[in-house]
Amino acid sequence: MSDQTANLPPELAGWFAARGWQLRRHQREMLAVAEAGQHALLVADTGAGKTLAGFLPTLADFCPSRLDGSPPSDGLHTLYVSPLKALAHDVRRNLLLPAEELGLPIRIETRSGDTPSDRKARQRSNPPHVLLTTPESLSLLLSYPESATLFAGLKRIVVDEVHAFANGKRGDLLALAMARLQALAPNLQRVALSATLADPEAYRCWLAPGGLANSVTLVEGEQGAAPELEIVLPHEARVPWGGHAAAWAVPQLYQAINANKTTLVFCNTRFLAEFIFQELWDANEDHLPIGIHHGSLSVEARRKVESAMAAGKLRALVCTASLDLGVDWGDVDLVVQMGAPKGSSRLLQRIGRANHRLDQPSRAMLAPGNRFEFLEAVAALEAVAEGQRDGDAFRPGGLDVLAQHVMACACAGPFDEASLLAEVQSAQAFAWVDTETWQRVLGFVATGGYSLRAYDRFQRITRGRDGLWRLTHPQHAARHRLNAGIIMDSEMISVRFRNGKALGRVEESFAASLKPGATFRFAGLDLEVEAMRETELWVRAAKRSGQIPSYMGARMPLTTHLSNRVQALLADRAGWVRFPDDVREWLEMQDWRSELPAPGRLLVESFPHQGRFYTVFYTFEGWPAHQSLGMLVTRRMEERGLAPLGFVANDYALAVWGLRPIEDPAALLSPDILADEFVDWVQNSYLLRRAFREVAVISGLVERQHPGKRKTGRQVTFSTDLIYDVLLKHEPDHVLIEAAWADARSRMTDVGRLAGVLDRAQHELHHVHLDRVSPLAVPVLVMIGREATPQGQADEELLFEAESLAGLAMRPVR
Repeated sequence: MSDQTANLPPELAGWFAARGWQLRRHQREMLAVAEAGQHALLVADTGAGKTLAGFLPTLADFCPSRLDGSPPSDGLHTLYVSPLKALAHDVRRNLLLPAEELGLPIRIETRSGDTPSDRKARQRSNPPHVLLTTPESLSLLLSYPESATLFAGLKRIVVDEVHAFANGKRGDLLALAMARLQALAPNLQRVALSATLADPEAYRCWLAPGGLANSVTLVEGEQGAAPELEIVLPHEARVPWGGHAAAWAVPQLYQAINANKTTLVFCNTRFLAEFIFQELWDANEDHLPIGIHHGSLSVEARRKVESAMAAGKLRALVCTASLDLGVDWGDVDLVVQMGAPKGSSRLLQRIGRANHRLDQPSRAMLAPGNRFEFLEAVAALEAVAEGQRDGDAFRPGGLDVLAQHVMACACAGPFDEASLLAEVQSAQAFAWVDTETWQRVLGFVATGGYSLRAYDRFQRITRGRDGLWRLTHPQHAARHRLNAGIIMDSEMISVRFRNGKALGRVEESFAASLKPGATFRFAGLDLEVEAMRETELWVRAAKRSGQIPSYMGARMPLTTHLSNRVQALLADRAGWVRFPDDVREWLEMQDWRSELPAPGRLLVESFPHQGRFYTVFYTFEGWPAHQSLGMLVTRRMEERGLAPLGFVANDYALAVWGLRPIEDPAALLSPDILADEFVDWVQNSYLLRRAFREVAVISGLVERQHPGKRKTGRQVTFSTDLIYDVLLKHEPDHVLIEAAWADARSRMTDVGRLAGVLDRAQHELHHVHLDRVSPLAVPVLVMIGREATPQGQADEELLFEAESLAGLAMRPVR
C-alpha cells in the first residue's frame, strides 16, 4: 500500500483508486488524528473534500477489514451536526454512495424539525450508526431519559461549517450539548470543519473540552485553484447612486444563465430573492427551468428544488443563505452574487459552490447595487485573492441558552447542580459562569425568579431531599420539547391552498396587512388571499402579480475587514484608474469639492439644502451601528435645540438633518453617550422589549406552542410585555433582563462598533463645511423617505429633494 493510502483500509483504498482519486494530505492527517484519539479542526478550501475527511474515520471503522468478521456494534457511532437542514440531507446523499458501493454495514439517517415524529421515536430506541442533525435537534435528543444510553457509545461528533454558527446562540447550545455528550461518552472525539476561518485559534478553544486549544489538532488543507471573479457593470447606463437589488443587472444575469449549465444566484435577503426571481421569470423568454430556495418556503418546496438541482434539472436557482454552506452540487458552473457580499468569508463560501472541486477554479459574478457597493465588491475580490478572511468575534454564552439547557437536562433525569456546573464550565462559551450566576440561573428555571415564584406555571424544577434537581411534573418535559429552540424568526403564518398544500410561511405582520382579494407573489407564484384563519393564510392562484412579502430578518452588516479595505480604496487615488468612468468621476468630484474618508480620518460633512441643514458621518461601521448612532445623535440634537427632522443610514454613512446646523459634531459623539443616552434610549425603546421577548422564549419562560395550538406573535408579545414590565419594576436585576441587555448591546445595536466610532471621533474627526451636497453624500441621501425616522415617515418634500440631489451633486461650484 502506498503512503498516499497508508491509513486507509483496503476497501476504501480500492474505492478511491477505482475513481482515479488520491487521498489528499489533509484527509490522511484527519485519519491519523482520529486513530490517535485526538480532537481536530480542519480548515480547507471549498471543494477540498472536507466532509469526506471528517467522515473517513467513521467509514473506515465499518470496513470489513477493520471489523475482522464481527458485526458492527449497535447504536450511535458518529454524530454530524450542521447549521442547515439542506446540508444534512446533501451530506447523507453523498455519504450513501461509498457506503452502498462498498456494501458497508452502516445505517445513515437525518434528524431535524422536518423529520416525522414516528421516525424520531424509532431513532431513540433503535438509532442509526450515523445521525446527521442540527444543534436544536441534538439538544432535544439530550432531553430524553434514554439519552444516557443512546449516547454512551458515541465515538465521534463532526461539526460542519463551524464558522457559520459557533459564535452565536446556536453555537452556545451546541457547546453545551457537546459538554453533555463528553460526560456521557468520555472518549468522544470532537471534529470541526470549515473553509473560512479568520482566527482558527479561537475556534480551537471553542471546540476543545475545557477550552484547552492544545487538545485540538489544527489540520490545514491544500490550497485550491484561484477563483475566477468578475464585477458586472451596466453596458450603457451608469452605476446606480443607491439601491441594493442590482435589478439593472437582470438582463446580463439572464444571458449568463443561458450561457451556462447551472447557475446559483445568491441574494442577501428573502425579499430580494423573491424579487430577483420574479424579474428573472419576466425575462425568461426561453422558458428555462429556474427555481427559488429560501428558509420560509415549505419543506416540500425546498426538497423538490434540492432534488431537481442534484439531478441537474434546473438551469438556475435563486437562493439566500439557506444554501450558503457546503451543498455539493458539482455541476454548478457559475455563482452570481446580487448586491454586495458584506464580507470576504461569506463571498468565498458562496463562490465555492461553483465547480465544487479543489483543482478547478470557481467562477463567480458580482452585481453591485450602487457605487459604494461597487467599491465593496472590489474590496471583497481583492481580499479573496489575498486569502484574507473575516468573521465575528466570540462573546460570552447567553444565559437564556443556558437556562434552556438546564431544563433539557432536567427533562432527561435528576441532576446534581455542582456536577452540571462543572460540565457547563467545560464549554468555553460558559467558562465565565460563576457560582453566583449559576444559582441565579437555577433559581430562574426553578421558579421564574423572585417576582414570578408565586405562579404555579413557572415552578418547573425542584430540589429534593437527596440534593438532586428534578422536574416538578412530567408535563414540563413535553412542554419543553414543544417549545425549545434558538432560531427566533419573526412570528410566521403558514401559506396554504384550500386543499391543504403548504407553500411556506410569511411573517405575521405582512399577513395582517392583506385583505381577501389582495394579491402577492410568493414561492414564484402569484397568489390571491381567500381568508385568514388564526395561523394560516388561505390562498388560490391569481391572474395578476402583487407585492412581495417583506421580512424583518437581520440585515447583514459590512464587516470591519471590508470596511477598512473600502476606505483604503477611497484613499488610493492612483488606483482609481481601474474603476468605471462614472465611479472614478464621482470620486474625483468628491476629492475636488470636499475631502475623502481614509483610514485614520473620520470625515464629517455639513451642508445646507432647501432650508434644512444636513450632516453626514462617514464611519463605515455598518448599518446596525449607524441606526443606533442615528437614534442617539438626533436625541442629542434635540437636547441642544438643533431641531432634528430625522436620519437615514447605510453601511457606509449616517446622515442627519434638522432646522439648525451642527457646528460641533464631536460634541454629539462624546463617549458618555453610551453611559447616559444609550442606556436611557435602550431602556425606553422597543429594542429591549424585543430582546426580552426573544430571551423569554428561548429560556422557556414564555411558550409559543401548546399541544395542537400555537400562539400568535401578538399573543407572545402581549405575554412578554406584561412580564417585562413586572420585572423591570420589581426585579430589574432578573437574569433575563441581564440576558436581554446583552442581546440589545451586541446583536441589535452593534455596540462594539458604535463604541469604536465614538473613540475615533475624539481623535480622527475632520469636519468639512460645504455650500451644497457632496457627491459622496448622494447614495445615502437618496434613501430619504425610504427608511423610517424617529418622528415617523419623512416629509414627502424631502423625498423630492433627495431625488434631485444626483443632478445637483455633479454641478461645479461657482
